[in-house]
Formats: sequence, C-alpha cells, structure tokens
Amino acid sequence: MTGGTMKMLLFLFWGFLFSAVSQAQEIPTAPSRGQPWPMPMSYKAGGQLNTIDAATFRFATQGNDCDILREAYIRYREAAFKQHSERLLVVGPLRFRQNNLRFMQQLRGQENALLQQLSVQVSTPCEGRIYPSLESDESYALDVSGGQATLKAQEVWGALWGLETFVQLVYTTNSGEFVVNDTSITDKPRFVHRGMLLDTGRHFLPKRTLLQNLDAMAQNKLNVFHWHIVDDPSFPYESRAFPELSNKGSFYPGSHIYTPSDIQEIIEFARLRGIRVMAEFDTPGHARSWEEGQKGFLSECYSGGTRNGMYGPADPTKNSTFTFLKEFFTEVASVFPDQYIHVGGDEVNFTCWQSNPAVGDFMQKMGFGDNYAKLEEYYMQNLLDIINSLGRGYMIWQEVIDNGAKVIPDTVVEVWKGGWQKEMANVTKQGYHTSDG
Repeated sequence: MTGGTMKMLLFLFWGFLFSAVSQAQEIPTAPSRGQPWPMPMSYKAGGQLNTIDAATFRFATQGNDCDILREAYIRYREAAFKQHSERLLVVGPLRFRQNNLRFMQQLRGQENALLQQLSVQVSTPCEGRIYPSLESDESYALDVSGGQATLKAQEVWGALWGLETFVQLVYTTNSGEFVVNDTSITDKPRFVHRGMLLDTGRHFLPKRTLLQNLDAMAQNKLNVFHWHIVDDPSFPYESRAFPELSNKGSFYPGSHIYTPSDIQEIIEFARLRGIRVMAEFDTPGHARSWEEGQKGFLSECYSGGTRNGMYGPADPTKNSTFTFLKEFFTEVASVFPDQYIHVGGDEVNFTCWQSNPAVGDFMQKMGFGDNYAKLEEYYMQNLLDIINSLGRGYMIWQEVIDNGAKVIPDTVVEVWKGGWQKEMANVTKQGYHTSDG
C-alpha cells in the first residue's frame, strides 16, 4: 500500500470519526426509519407523524437570504422527493393522489398533521461570495411538531447541515405518504475540520467524479476536501503562469488535467455545500512530475561522482527554486480561496541530496555539516515564509517535524502515520497546531 493510499484511507476514517458527536443521546422513541446521520448532539423523536405533500411543500427563508440557501432548496427538494414523479405515475393525477392519502389515513384511524413548509432562519447575513472557514459556525436547531417545522442557524453553514438532517428525516410509509416524525434536534460538530483526501496526482479522477464525492461529503456533513492534486506520477493542475507543468507533467495533457474553469467549478460546487477546498502541492519530495515542465527544480542524483540521470527532492541550493515557488504559489493563492494551503513535506529521501556535490558544498557553506534535516528545514522555512507573505495559513505532514526540522510556530502539522496519539502529543509539545490525516 502506498503512502498516499494510506493517507487517503486514514483521512477518510478520521473524517467520519470527526463528524460524530460524543454527547449523542440515547433515543428510546427513535423511529425505525427517517433517522439523521451522523448522530446529532441532542436528538428527540416522537411517534406522531407529519404528512408532506411533495407537490406543495416548500422551504421558506425568514430573514437573511442568499444564493447558498436558494441553491440548497433546489437540491434538497430533489433529494427529499426524488421518487415523487415515479409515485405520481403509479398513483395518478395529483388530486386523486391527495384524496388517496386522506383515505389511507382514515383507514388507519389517524389524521396526521400536514407539514407545508420548513421555515429557515439564518441570523448572520450570507449574501455575496462567502466561503466556509475553520471559524465557521455550523450549529443549528431543527424542530418539527404538529405540522410546523423550523430550522434556526447562526450562519448559513449550520443551515446547510440542518437542511441535510431534515431531508434525512423524511421517509415514505407503506401507503406511499411522505412523512416526518415529530423531532427536536440541536446539533453542532464536535470537530471543526472533518475531511476527505483525494489523490489525483497518482490516480486521475475526472471532474464529474470529484463533484460526486463532494455531494457524498455533504450527505455525511464532512466539510474539508483535501485535494492532493499533484504528485510524483503526474501534474494535472493547469497553471496559467507555468502551463508546461501540466503540458509535460500530466498523464495526458489533452484530457487528464484540471483547467482553471474546472477548478473554479469544483470550488463553487463545494462552496454551495459548505465544503472547503484545501489544495496540497507537495514538495520538496513527491515532486518528480514538476521537473518535466520546470527543468532544474529537482536535485540531480550522482553515482560515483557522476550524474546518474535520477532526480531527488527539490533543489534548495538555487535561488531560482524559491523564485519559481514564489510565483507559483502566488497563483495558487489567487485560485484557491481557502485560508490554508497544504505544502506537503512528507517522505523526503536524503539519499540524492547526499550524493550531490553541489548540495554538499551548500551544506558546508550554510554550516549544516552533514545534518540533512537542517537542509530540509531550510527549504521548508523558505517555502512557509512565501505562503505567509501571501496571507495564507500552511499545513505540512508530520515527517518534517519527525526529522527534527523547526518551522514557523503557527504551522499546522498533519499526523498520518501509526502511533498517532504519541505523535500528536510530540507535535503539540513543540508548540505546533495539529490535525489527524
């Protein structure tokens, strides 16, 4: 199993774990159908049903309105009543269908309350192109009782999760009615970062697949798409400033790339679902594909004092390396609106650096001796300074710290290897923020 595959599996595991809430309550009266996922912080369900007529039911904004809500109403109406059109074909015209529902209720001797709308109230204005962040308030309160339903949230991001929960509560009876039980839910995520990692540098995924994954993330209330977009095998990110990176570094430049319009569509699709898109451009290791379109970026490897045609990590001895990184990440910061950029730093093999005489000379000049962790620290510190100058936060993999490198104190160190509890304790003891990958 490759390191990238392991990261993806671990990240998925932690993402689902993080979306659970430790304070979830036991629900002795929980219905057998129409239950929320993940378990809310507080969840009380009763046996009284509320009938929904899919043809007339509506989501109604009370107060602050925005495109995020309007788009969500369209999605969630389809999600809740996607079998509506098929049911009409079976039951017949709408008037007959409504009469049939009343007839079925009378047969049971029970008249359910008719739920005609979900009232949605968002306290904070949400109009304009806003994006979710690490500080977003995702809490909400949902109440359904006696034919009335209200959803209240401080921010629109909480309202999105409340809408997702409401749709999960809707189910159909054996007689074909759309119903929802009387329900009271108060919820907020236990963890603010609940993510899924996809590696498109090793395994190219078409845009439609990424969009499908984003939909699945929203259904599970995950809020961070960690996009490991490039790696050793390929460079599918199409750069405006450096088009040769994808022209020469991708699997197939004509088809296996993400154009600027593709990326903007993915970011917008995620934004409307309350999902952050955090891009990872991993260096100095895992960067073989960069060399194809940016000659001289990687260190050359030597055998017996001569070049052997192999390449190692990025070359930190050249000023041109950091000039290129500055221009490249300036573009990245303009493309991806998230507050964090992941710059990798994992699995850096020192062997090639150790074989290169120019790197050895640089080590002596800098006073690093034969401590190649110092060279890695030099590279990472320069890169983090670049990201910092762009007004963005930065994330790195744990190996940078494992190797003894010291970086900017507010760096977020992502732990992904075994023994994570011990590793996280080590990272936090050194004063760094951390997350599980």
